[in-house]
Amino acid sequence: MRAFLSCLSLKKNKQKPRYQEAIILASETSFTVNEIKALYDLFKKLSNCIYDDSLIHKEEFHLALLRNSHKQNLFADRVFDLFDVKHNGVIEFEEFVRSLSIFHPNAPKEDKITFAFRLYDLRHTGYIEHEELKEMVLAILTESELTLSDEEVESIVNKTMMEADSKGDGKIDQEEWKELVEKNPALIKNMTLPYLKDITLAFPSFILNTDFEE
Repeated sequence: MRAFLSCLSLKKNKQKPRYQEAIILASETSFTVNEIKALYDLFKKLSNCIYDDSLIHKEEFHLALLRNSHKQNLFADRVFDLFDVKHNGVIEFEEFVRSLSIFHPNAPKEDKITFAFRLYDLRHTGYIEHEELKEMVLAILTESELTLSDEEVESIVNKTMMEADSKGDGKIDQEEWKELVEKNPALIKNMTLPYLKDITLAFPSFILNTDFEE
């Protein structure tokens, strides 16, 4: 997620959130009002990189995460799809804040576990099946620029399925996923971004020029 900062084009946002809206978002997420102001500045940068409409399109999301707006990556696509709560092909500011809040160090562990499960549930069936797990493992390896042989990937997937599928039905449900994460906390390690705990200190320049409407 740090790669978001690589998108540095800043244009004037046409629709500024009101201060009251920031208060509501702060009350319903892990962020403070000042942190939401900082996120608003970051959102402006991301949402105007390619299209000047103050909405984050998939190409802009890819540019931020992968530094390439045309590069295909299943992991980035899945994160975008989950951030796009309204399923209208773009990420609005409220969606951005609420989704990013899940990655906050103070966010409930249950929310992180659920988000990670949905990330792997590619076909939206409520289960993680062998092929879905394999596709995501390959995508994560690609995103991390790591290379493993087909045999090594298959071994990782098979071992994970054997450990997680306690019901023996060839798929992982949410209960089994939660049990797997409890045994292997590293599975949701990437669901926490430490710098979000005080984004105003991580990116102090944001606060200096944020133009929220009162």
